[in-house]
Amino acid sequence: MKFVITTLVSVCAVFQLSYSQIPPGYYNDASGLYGQSLELALHNIIDNQTVVSYSSIWNYFQQTDKKPDNKVWDPYSDVPGGTPPYEFTFITDQCGGYTQEGDCYNREHSWPVSWFGDIAPMNTDLFHIYPTDGYVNNKRSNFPLGEVTNATWTSQNGSKLGNCSFPGYTGTVFEPLDSFKGDFARTYFYMSVRYYTQDAGWPGSDMTNGSQLEPWAQTMMLQWNTQDPVSQKETDRNDAVFLIQGNRNPFIDNPQWAVDIWGPGAGIKEQENAAEKLIVYPNPAHASCQVSFPANYTNIPCRIFVRTLTGIRVFSEDKLDSNALIINLNTLPAGVYFITSESNGHSLPLTGKLILQ
Repeated sequence: MKFVITTLVSVCAVFQLSYSQIPPGYYNDASGLYGQSLELALHNIIDNQTVVSYSSIWNYFQQTDKKPDNKVWDPYSDVPGGTPPYEFTFITDQCGGYTQEGDCYNREHSWPVSWFGDIAPMNTDLFHIYPTDGYVNNKRSNFPLGEVTNATWTSQNGSKLGNCSFPGYTGTVFEPLDSFKGDFARTYFYMSVRYYTQDAGWPGSDMTNGSQLEPWAQTMMLQWNTQDPVSQKETDRNDAVFLIQGNRNPFIDNPQWAVDIWGPGAGIKEQENAAEKLIVYPNPAHASCQVSFPANYTNIPCRIFVRTLTGIRVFSEDKLDSNALIINLNTLPAGVYFITSESNGHSLPLTGKLILQ
């Protein structure tokens, strides 16, 4: 895991970059990629961030989350296009204690710390930390985000708590305003990519498996990403965090990448772009199949992963010193899968397509 502690030199260098400007060539390595290959490329691009202290976040909010009237931009109390029930003043209204809405704002990990174990650098990554009403944040707790038909509690700006009505999950969830759903979706996509392959030991949640979203949540977030397009507020925040941390949220710069990684057919497009192919036989397969590697991988220990088209790992097995292995597919339902590979924790440019009948 690569990260560095803030220094005066690094901060000065970053501040020389202009707002609303993606550095030339910043995303070159992601060009033309799909699926896991795109996820890995974006991860490598945004991986090396400057790590800030938790106490400094209070001051950084004045750069990342300031409304035009200089008040705190809180997604749990703001009403875009309308009149918010209350507003917070920077520093003056920091939490502290609270007994009701409007008392104070705090530092909300929108991807709750209990999902990743409250460790660095995730616990101070500004891309998922927002200033939010302390009382509402406490109500949200570490529940997943979701959609609610019958709310058990509603905040003054219309955020809801209740059982999830989105297909695939029925537990308690927190639903933000429609105007902020895309913001949170792109925040979660950022977390999945930024900490891709670096999530060993994350406790996870009903919404997440390590840094990756569960299928129901992934589908919902892809919808939110489309229904609530990138706003100027998000663009400005992306630029502001970039000046502080030195990395960007790719899904604010290019929302289509979420579809290219996790959308329908992304895995198939990835296979079509692969530099080399894993040979799967028979294909279509029934109870088992053989996966063969190119000859130059014969003596390289590798692990293969069978994934759904949305990227969820459903099977893995190690290849030792041969160029092929037999895998048992009895536990998997019929469908289309793609196979990826890695060696010593690093992804290999090898993929294959599997049709299971």
